[in-house]
Amino acid sequence: MGFVKEKIVGEIRLNKYLSDAGVCSRREADRLIEAGQVLVDGRPAVCGMKLLPGAKVLVKGSEVVREKEMILLAVHKPRGVVCTTDKRWDDKTIYDLLNYPKRIFSVGRLDKDSEGLLLMTNNGDILNKIMRAGNYHEKEYLVTVDKKITPEFLKKMSEGVYLSELEVKTRPCKISLAGERQFRIILTQGLNRQIRRMCAAFHYKVTRLIRVRIMNIELGKLQPGEYRSVTRRELGVLQEQLGQIPGNRERNQKVR
Repeated sequence: MGFVKEKIVGEIRLNKYLSDAGVCSRREADRLIEAGQVLVDGRPAVCGMKLLPGAKVLVKGSEVVREKEMILLAVHKPRGVVCTTDKRWDDKTIYDLLNYPKRIFSVGRLDKDSEGLLLMTNNGDILNKIMRAGNYHEKEYLVTVDKKITPEFLKKMSEGVYLSELEVKTRPCKISLAGERQFRIILTQGLNRQIRRMCAAFHYKVTRLIRVRIMNIELGKLQPGEYRSVTRRELGVLQEQLGQIPGNRERNQKVR
């Protein structure tokens, strides 16, 4: 399926249009606009501007296009791969690894030393709703540490941990023992290197960290470097949880 131009109906903020078109996040769109890399009808764009019907938008010289069908992929990001397009450090990026034929971007990130489930999409709206921390969306991880796990460690982790370097206390979370040196943890926020920082606060070092679930989407049997399209059933449940289509918790449970 090829790209098609998306007609602008009514006024829409430029950064939202770029995000919905899969160009980048709204924040990154504002940076591109400030850098003079966005033109609207041949003129440099300004932050906060709205587009009128028929407007032609160029980013770095290329006209912005959308696809009729939303792409949403479940990807197993391997350890050692980064989730950015920045190649200043010669890192291998998830985009290099997948070499996907259409423009997509990651929904959030996993740090270079972590692995597991990463969602990638061409739809800015679904990205913004998943990323919004206030929505308390669940993300589940399987974590291995360098020494035996104690009941006290699990209790303190579940109650929330004050991270002095970030000057914030993490939200209470669900955590359970999965092995002598392994635990499962479900977070509803995504602070920078959060699990590693939480463990370090109790003198534990993370030796392996795998994300196994984002909301209702599971990593399953995907091997490192592999990806699959999210199923219609998974997408339906996800959209209900995000409030994009009518539904309720009872219906979600039945579908799952």
